Formats: sequence, C-alpha cells, structure tokens
Amino acid sequence: MIYLDNSATTKPHPEVLQSFQQVSTSFFANPSSIHILGGETEKLLLKSKEQAANLLNVYEDEIIFTSGGTEGNNIAIKGIALQHQGRGKHIITSEIEHPSVYEACKSLEALGFQITYLPVNETGVVSVEDVKRAIQPDTILISIMHVNNEIGSIQPIKEIGEIAKNHPKLFFHVDHVQGLGKVPITLSNSGIDLCTMSGHKIHGLKGTGILYKRRGVKLFPLFHGGDQELKIRSGTENLAGAVAFVKALRLIKERQVRDSEKLFQLNLYLRQELGEIEEVVINSSEQAAPHILNFSIPGLKPEVMIHTLGKQGIFISTKSACSSKDLDESRIVKACGFSQDRAKSALRVSLTYDNTMDEIKTFIHKLKEAINQLKEVME
Repeated sequence: MIYLDNSATTKPHPEVLQSFQQVSTSFFANPSSIHILGGETEKLLLKSKEQAANLLNVYEDEIIFTSGGTEGNNIAIKGIALQHQGRGKHIITSEIEHPSVYEACKSLEALGFQITYLPVNETGVVSVEDVKRAIQPDTILISIMHVNNEIGSIQPIKEIGEIAKNHPKLFFHVDHVQGLGKVPITLSNSGIDLCTMSGHKIHGLKGTGILYKRRGVKLFPLFHGGDQELKIRSGTENLAGAVAFVKALRLIKERQVRDSEKLFQLNLYLRQELGEIEEVVINSSEQAAPHILNFSIPGLKPEVMIHTLGKQGIFISTKSACSSKDLDESRIVKACGFSQDRAKSALRVSLTYDNTMDEIKTFIHKLKEAINQLKEVME
C-alpha cells in the first residue's frame, strides 16, 4: 500500500496507540472525582497540559483539549462572536478556509453577523493589505488558516499577527491543523489569540486536539455543564486522548527537526515528474507547504483516477476529506482564479515524513499508466 492522503488523516504512531492504551487501562477514573484514583487522573491531565505548553512554548492555562480541528475552530469563531457581539458583528476570513471555518462563518451570517471573505491570488495567498483594509470599527475577529488543506498555500500569519497587535479590540484566530509539525509557527507574543490543532493529522488519534487560547481572551462556551477545560469545554475529559495527543505532538516536532529536508526533496521530485506529464497541470505554487501538492487532469473526473489508483493500492484524494464526497468543483482551486475544468478535476497528494522516494516513483509510474488507460474517457 502507498498512502498519499495524509492531509485527510495519518496512520497513528505505535507509541501514540501504546500511550492511549496504558492511560485507558491505568487512569480510567474521572479527573473530577474526589477519591485517590480521581486525584491521580487529574494530576496526569495537568501534567499533559504542562507538557503540551512546553512543546508549544505557551502557558499551560492557555491549553484547551478538544476533539480536533472542527470543534476547535467552532469554539474559537463562535465563542468570540457570541462573547463580543455587543462590541461588533464583523468578522474577516478568507475564501479558501476549511469547511469548519467557512461554514461556521456562514452560520453566523444567519445570526446577523457580517463576514468579509477575502480573495486570494493565483498562489492561494491572501493580501496583507486586503486584511488591513477590511478592518472596520466593529471588527471583532480575523480568522485565517496557516496552511491550506487542499493546495498547501501558506498564509502570511506573522504579518497579519502584527496587524492584529495594532487593533487590540479584535482577536486573531489561526487554523493550524495542516501546518502543525510541517510549517513552523510562533504563538507567544505573535498577535495570535486562538490557534487550532488536531491530533489525527500528526500520527495521533482521531477525536483529539488542542485549542490554544491566549491568556485574557474571553470566549462564550458552546458546551455548558461541569465547567471543565477552563469553563470553555464542559464534559468529562478524554485523558487518554490528551496524553496521546501530547505524545504525537512531541514525536512530530522531533520529525520536523530531523526530516524536513526529506519532505522537501519528495515534493521537489513529485513536482518535477508531474510537470513533465502532458495531461497534468499543477495547482500548488512552488512556495506552498512541502507536504501538499495539488494538480489537475482537465477532462478527467477526479474520482475515476482515485478509484483506478486505489485498485492498485495507491491512495490519493480530491479536495478536503470533509467535502470530498461532494464531487463538484473545488472551491479552493476556483478561488485561485483557475478554470472550472481545473477546479473540477483537482487531485491532492499529501505526504508525511514516513513516505519514501520509492513510493513517489511508483505513484508517478502508475499515474502515467492510468492516464494512458483513461485517455478515451478524457477525449
């Protein structure tokens, strides 16, 4: 099997699975229970927060454990909107956000919020000047993703953070789900108030994640109950999931330091080989993140290629996994100004540090074979 759909989900690391099992077996008590077992479980939960904070270079009371990217994004965006709507109802985001941000903003429009959806250029990047110009007296939130999940474009988060610093009455949220462990980001003193991360994109487990919430930021909770997780996310904590996330975070950060050049070389080879195939056009820019490469085969339905390769044990994808069953054009590729033909035939290869050059060579070979077989369909 050659698995090249790592931006949809990654294979859990054995050490992550082991830590989950160990904690589930030995620390099964409720952290809120006042008996000894509950106390030991609570200590491990606090230790996990401390470790996560150290890895991210933030304070431990800025860590909220979540079930992943979708929940984190919704808590951040709706939490700010509902808490601060008395001061303003204007939110700035981009046209290429993940569905969990894009649809959250759409839902707020139904509640009377005004959303500015910033355009991107052909490389899928928002203009810093556009961000600056979009700010109004009633703007309460800017939400811009770090790395796009379909085309890998990297947004100017540092520059937008500096703009946010100059507007202390608005908040800046970053969806860092695709960048975590691949494209570095600084949280402390960056202008970023909220940042979403997910475990299953970094060889962790589905249903695990973190929302970074800077000290002093107030959110309206979407869940009400026992006031767990700083009163932001009520519900009995998933301790085993939290420990597993921290383990995955530590491992991916080690891989990032050790293997970033390898990932870059895989991407470079993949781009060169795809560029030599007559029927292929590449949608990801050369400045995009090294683990995501989006391309189109105009005239060919992407699901046909996905199923053809899948029968041979090679797995790639089209669009975001959250919307891949909707087989119309890619909203992201279209937003870059590319033709409908390209937007309707977009395919995504997403890598991880575990992929090898031999796997990429085999993929290219099988892709060429599949294109030749399917030429009749394309004509």
